[in-house]
Amino acid sequence: MSTSTMAARTTEPQQVTRAKGTMKDGRRRSIVSIVTLTILGLMWCLPTLGLLVTSFRTRDDAATSGWWTALLNPFGQGWTLSNYSTVFTQADMGNAFINSLVVAIPATIIPIMFAAFASYAFTFMDFPGKDVLFIIIVAVLVVPIQVAFQPLLDLLGPRGLGISGQYIAVWLLHTGFGMPLAIYTLRNYMSTLPRSIVESAKIDGCGHFQTFWKLVAPMSMPAIAAFATLQFLWVWNDLLIAKLFLKSENTTVIVKLQGLLGTQGQGQELLTAGAFISMIVPMLVFVVLQRFLVRGMTSGAVKG
Repeated sequence: MSTSTMAARTTEPQQVTRAKGTMKDGRRRSIVSIVTLTILGLMWCLPTLGLLVTSFRTRDDAATSGWWTALLNPFGQGWTLSNYSTVFTQADMGNAFINSLVVAIPATIIPIMFAAFASYAFTFMDFPGKDVLFIIIVAVLVVPIQVAFQPLLDLLGPRGLGISGQYIAVWLLHTGFGMPLAIYTLRNYMSTLPRSIVESAKIDGCGHFQTFWKLVAPMSMPAIAAFATLQFLWVWNDLLIAKLFLKSENTTVIVKLQGLLGTQGQGQELLTAGAFISMIVPMLVFVVLQRFLVRGMTSGAVKG
């Protein structure tokens, strides 16, 4: 056998055989964990399944029997699509969807943009009172947002700035309420980044703005995308701020859904249909950004 043949054979990657019932890293699969996670997943999906089934049932069937009876006896139930059509005509769900997007997109981008700059300053810059200011920002997290509604109504109302009922008022509120957690999250993530890269950029003559956009922001993208997902879901599902600071003609989907339910419980069949419609956009956002969410929540948890 020639030397070249032997060398070629030695350089060929060896096929590693994995034993049956083990994972890629060699650990054995835990049957208990698989069964437990399967049960938890089914329990988590049951309410959504019940919501979907109830949205296609008539009001009488939904009031007299549980949603699971429709699955056990599907041909003996009164299925209907009128709930969805009534939601769009009665609750004006189309305009509410547009209003929710107009509220949620800027209210997600603005706080993350400011929080990213602030997190960079708290991590890589030195200025007087930095630690005290960061502690104050973290302390704001424990203050319930409900206690600030009355002063904000006075500040943004006709006797104040006069912007209550407009989109800009909701953008400012979600920015103020979302920035403390965003700064805390992004600052903790940026503190795990290697400082040698930032110091090398400083030696090469890069300013803070260039260092942030070219180095820190791309490396922090998992954490930024993770918080953007959570912020979008929080704003989309918000009821109090949209109900208090928006007018009826530019209100969001969640406020429209709340208006479908009457004081005597009427409109429950419409509420299930509207709730399932409102879930479409958050589900799409979560599915698209799921890998960024997982990376942002796990990055920096283990070093080495």
